[in-house]
Amino acid sequence: PMIVVIAIALAGGAVIAYLGLRSTETTTKAAPAPAMPVEQDTPTAGTDVAQPGAAEPAPTGPSQEQAAASAASQLERELKKQRLWSTVQIFGSRVEVRSGSCSDPAMAAALDASASTFKAAGLTKLRCLEQSGQVVTDRDL
Repeated sequence: PMIVVIAIALAGGAVIAYLGLRSTETTTKAAPAPAMPVEQDTPTAGTDVAQPGAAEPAPTGPSQEQAAASAASQLERELKKQRLWSTVQIFGSRVEVRSGSCSDPAMAAALDASASTFKAAGLTKLRCLEQSGQVVTDRDL
């Protein structure tokens, strides 16, 4: 009986030592900024003619992209503080929030509070989607 207790204690100590001494490389590095996918226009025959009076959208510079990514990560942190678990991503000129709490009043308040920051970063649309992909909120900034 005493040998069994010693064996269990040694096994437990080995597990604790393994967990304590394993590489923590992934937890000590700063999280990289989320990659922003680039939308590419694929012109088809006959559509590459510019329409008179049609305005080209203003190109977004690196500073606007950084501001948009910063605003997205700030909103994601704020939502997590409120326990509204969400992911916030930038797709071109659109912000997408994926959450199971899109219809929560606190979510609407948080999105309203961050709308001006996204607009200043050059984004034009904000959408909140349920985890299933159903769009709950879709509004212009």
